[in-house]
Amino acid sequence: MTSDLPAAFLRQPITHRALHDVRDGRPENSRAAILAAIKAGYGVEMDLQLSSDGRAMVFHDYNLERLAEGAGLVADHTRDQLRSIPLKGGDGECIPDLAEILDLVDGRVPLLIELKDQDGNMGPNVGALERDTVEQLQGYKGDVALMSFNPHSVAALAKLAPELPRGITTSGYDPVKWTELGAETCDHLRAIPDFDRVGACFISHEMQDLARERVAELRAMGVPILCWTVTSAEMETEARKIAHNVTFERYLSDFAT
Repeated sequence: MTSDLPAAFLRQPITHRALHDVRDGRPENSRAAILAAIKAGYGVEMDLQLSSDGRAMVFHDYNLERLAEGAGLVADHTRDQLRSIPLKGGDGECIPDLAEILDLVDGRVPLLIELKDQDGNMGPNVGALERDTVEQLQGYKGDVALMSFNPHSVAALAKLAPELPRGITTSGYDPVKWTELGAETCDHLRAIPDFDRVGACFISHEMQDLARERVAELRAMGVPILCWTVTSAEMETEARKIAHNVTFERYLSDFAT
């Protein structure tokens, strides 16, 4: 069973890691950035990492140092420890967990949730993050869609919650940029071969690679094409020649349908 992507994900431009700007006290994936996106009427894309006690935390990086006043791996800290770690530039903001963000958003804007790869090489060693994410989403009434670069994660979501819309975050997988994966894995993922197997209903593709033939093939089949990450109005104009919607940052999209 595959659920269709709700229309809101094609109607409202989507903020990348919410509407963040540390100059205004809004770090990536923070409550402040999410509230700013809601106020502006944008959708929200956000990332999930797993705590040491199996809870879905709203945070992008595997390590704390870039974004938070902490050190080490997110996965080496408990949920309560992470919730007490301040975000850099956040004026009192700390790392939120998924449950509190769902309470905060309360269905007011669509949520595009990316589960970060927990295997380390896009392999099958996944499951804990997917389980807690699905558990936290029980009873949530707003528009939500789940995605991951790791097709095994998307397959796990299909088993845990077949009713939830899910997609694959996709890329041109340049081995020079994806050095941790190796050329063979990059070649496999670049072709997006797992779309049907995992029951995906959309992709979110790298903006600079939107001209890829496989993307055109999926679009011709009626698959919604989202893209990441657009950083200017000019880039948005180009992206929308192929993509149905964009995930953006560093400017304010004024596109409306």
